[in-house]
Amino acid sequence: MLLVYDGTFEGFLTVVFECYSRKLEPTNICAEKNLQETLFIGKEYIRTETSHSDRVWIGLQQKLSPELKQLPYSAFLSGEAGIEMALLNFIRMAFASPVHIEGNFGDMDVLMVRKAARRVMQEARRMLQFIRFQRTLDDIYFAPISPDYDVIAMTLKHLKARFADQLWLVYDLKRDYGFFYNLKSVEEVTLNEKSFNTSSGAVPLNLLQEEEAVYQSMWKGYCQNITIHERLNPKLQKQHMPIRYWKFLPERM
Repeated sequence: MLLVYDGTFEGFLTVVFECYSRKLEPTNICAEKNLQETLFIGKEYIRTETSHSDRVWIGLQQKLSPELKQLPYSAFLSGEAGIEMALLNFIRMAFASPVHIEGNFGDMDVLMVRKAARRVMQEARRMLQFIRFQRTLDDIYFAPISPDYDVIAMTLKHLKARFADQLWLVYDLKRDYGFFYNLKSVEEVTLNEKSFNTSSGAVPLNLLQEEEAVYQSMWKGYCQNITIHERLNPKLQKQHMPIRYWKFLPERM
């Protein structure tokens, strides 16, 4: 049996709840957007119920080490093939075991969850390091990103605390959604009309604050002028600043 859900973490936890309450043994779990029709496998769509997902999450928190309570969520955000089944098995083991299971690297599901979570956390940290804002004419600080994993939600707490007095919009170009902060709250948005480059996220100069365009030009000139060409080490540079982030950096635009 293939269990299909809406693609949210709450939806996945609802699937876990249904597996327990109805004693389901799925052969696979799939987000609706990734569903491929097949003639030979039965499927069932599980509707998200926050009351059910909350029960699973609260119970799971009691079974995990304090420093690893976000581990399942981080692993889920990886979106890697097979992560839902690995997480289901991980959660079942966590509930069944009298001790913490997160360190049982001999189990393939635990190992997959830990590795996926680590990659997601690394990506979230990199987003905070390399995120760059552009100040637009309507006084909104716009930051385009395109992470390998869906980590945009993991940056919001830091951004809200760091830029509490500014209007800002962080937008995931790859997944076509973002979050807008209006000085009071953060809300998820999808832009139907895009006035920026959908590949690099660059906003046209005529839509930027005048001083923003000046600062970008000055910063680019500064980076060029301080470069000591004899000491250039492209290989080392790519290790510390992966090339996939370069298109979002003003000095590289």
